[in-house]
Amino acid sequence: MSFLINPFAFAVAGGDFESIATVTVGSGGSSTAVFDNIPGTYQHLHMRMCARSERATTAVNLYLQYNTDTSSANYVRYHLLYGDGSSAAAGAQASGVAAQNLIPGVTGANASANIFAGAVIDILDYASTTKYKTVRSFGGQDRNGAGSVELLSGLWMSTSAITKITVGTNGGDDLAEHTHIALFGVKAP
Repeated sequence: MSFLINPFAFAVAGGDFESIATVTVGSGGSSTAVFDNIPGTYQHLHMRMCARSERATTAVNLYLQYNTDTSSANYVRYHLLYGDGSSAAAGAQASGVAAQNLIPGVTGANASANIFAGAVIDILDYASTTKYKTVRSFGGQDRNGAGSVELLSGLWMSTSAITKITVGTNGGDDLAEHTHIALFGVKAP
């Protein structure tokens, strides 16, 4: 007996997915993609993206910021597994040092034209007002054989329900035109 594994089945266990909102970056790019007024009616949030940055480099880290919280004390930045085909790394940062959670990196402007990175992100128990929020993400990019794959997890140390998510590049550069980010709600089983 054999099984076919869906690479997008990384999503949280639970019920059905419902589309909440989609952001597609238009001509000229955008400094951030913002999902506002997120309803608190789901168990978890799930995000999928194809993204690229306008920064003059080959790879750029992205971040998630919740509500309007910019306090570095509230963000435990990451646990990380990384591989690029010739090397692998694992790491962790135990305390917040930036006002956001890092998620997998995307291609930059110096990567070959029209190459976008993909990522899948889960935000667990986002509407809970009694516990902190866990974020896990999986993504990668292929830059003609020089790409990478990343698995990250992080924590937002707040009991506030998440009603707004801002996605941006870790250096403040614009998200490139045609970047596409979709946010879904995951119903309780």
